[in-house]
Amino acid sequence: MWRARVSDWDSMHPQKEIAEIVVSALESAIAADALPQVGDVTATVERPKNAEHGDYSTSVALALASSMRMAPREIASKITDAVAPSSMVCDVSIAGPGFINFRLDDDWLRSQIHVIRESGVEFAHLDMGAGQRVQVEFVSVNPTGPLHIGHVPGAVIGNGIANILDAAGFDVQREYYVNDAGNQMRIFIESAYVRFLQAQGKDAELPAESYPGEFVVEIGKELYEEFGNDLDGMDADGVMSVIGPQALSKTLANIRATLSRMGIEYDKWFSEQSLVSGDDFDESLELLKERGYIAEREGALWFLGTKMGLESDSVIIRSKERGPSYFGTDIAYHYNKFLKRGFDRVINVWGADHHGHVARMKAVVDSLGVAPERLTIILNQIVNFKSGDELVSFGKREDNFIAADELMDAVGPDACHYIFLERTPGTHMEFDIDLAKAESSDNPVFYVQYAHARLCAILRAAVEREIEFEDGDVSLLTMDRELALMRRLNELPDMIARAAEMLEPHHMPHFAYEVARELQRFYEACRVISSDPADAELTKARLLLVDAARIVLAGTLNIMGMNAPERM
Repeated sequence: MWRARVSDWDSMHPQKEIAEIVVSALESAIAADALPQVGDVTATVERPKNAEHGDYSTSVALALASSMRMAPREIASKITDAVAPSSMVCDVSIAGPGFINFRLDDDWLRSQIHVIRESGVEFAHLDMGAGQRVQVEFVSVNPTGPLHIGHVPGAVIGNGIANILDAAGFDVQREYYVNDAGNQMRIFIESAYVRFLQAQGKDAELPAESYPGEFVVEIGKELYEEFGNDLDGMDADGVMSVIGPQALSKTLANIRATLSRMGIEYDKWFSEQSLVSGDDFDESLELLKERGYIAEREGALWFLGTKMGLESDSVIIRSKERGPSYFGTDIAYHYNKFLKRGFDRVINVWGADHHGHVARMKAVVDSLGVAPERLTIILNQIVNFKSGDELVSFGKREDNFIAADELMDAVGPDACHYIFLERTPGTHMEFDIDLAKAESSDNPVFYVQYAHARLCAILRAAVEREIEFEDGDVSLLTMDRELALMRRLNELPDMIARAAEMLEPHHMPHFAYEVARELQRFYEACRVISSDPADAELTKARLLLVDAARIVLAGTLNIMGMNAPERM
């Protein structure tokens, strides 16, 4: 039996509804014997690059030409003949070798102004992910000091992806993996212990492996303020067992504060130590043993990556004394994610230095019996910062550390969200400090936020003039620039769907910028609040459009993790 499909989006939005129209027309044409039956077909609908061709286009007739043994234009003609009337579509036409183009109806566009205003900032939120649990794990740096500027892109990208999936209707959990076990944590606690002794006035030197930064010095002083000399008489291990958890808590509080400043909050802070002290580590190894992916040799336990097509095997446990490797606990962590907590999909946002770890983790997931496509790993590249033509360092500390908070101080969180989302994660980029601070249209951050503030200012002016516009008649909005703005606003559902499907958050800042540009064109062509009594009804209609634009822009900025300022 022939069956047509649209994409896997479960929500209805313009692009999806056009696809449904195409599928219905195909089914009708085949049922009427106007077209032959074929196998499954996916009706793909896209926005044409040339707006003159319409609002949406499908190449399904070209895709069917071979299996139907017909000319694409003939197939397209049969499909268009079978298209049922729709309040959304005013025109269906055939172009080129067989593309089918659709143009949205002006009355439908105008009606969406009311839909947007009734929906509020959650307009365009979809249910394409209904019932699917997704975990997004990002940042997850060792809790051995403050976040530095290299961690900011991953924080922004991870938060942006999580917000987009939220808007698309997925059940999203944001998670921070706290590396509170292993060698780095041992070194950090030993460093804090030495700084604690120094704060007591004792003669103590940092070991060869240590964290020499100012942050650990401050922690040592704070620990001394809390404990004073109360721990005297205890051996080093005893003191570290007391101050270690406190040092970790202080570091995590610092990291939380920086992320909170960026507007990023996590649903769960997952302890690496819980994997080792609980059952997850042993259970994951037992499962791998049962499946034949574990071997013991040279006094260590190995994951047989070569059986999964990798170039080499990897150590899971170095020795009984040294305990599990970082890779070993990562196996247990993903066992916990998929098999214990049952996430349908896991997305890890890592730095570019983890590139060699990607194939290995995919192989581990596969070896645990989980489809590897359920794990997505996104790598964000190193960013260079510049001011003018010079590379910038934010007052480097003696340990060569540049804090993320220093970047926040320089340009603010909103600029970071916009600029780091603007490019695809794998793109090398330069962050222009001067441009990010500029209050001009050259700065896309300022340009987009100012567009929202200007919309708010127009609505305040309407209140000051006591203009009631709730009963405005949107049918009066007939100018090209008014309709163009409506078209742009109604792209938001498509943008959310595409960004969620492809895990490409850069679509959101690009959309926000295009809305701001469309608003500028609208202002140039259309005076919103007119002092002429003859234009009173048109003023009310345009205020409805302005309010709809404000809602769409605010919703977009919200998804991006940015503020939508009412005044600038």
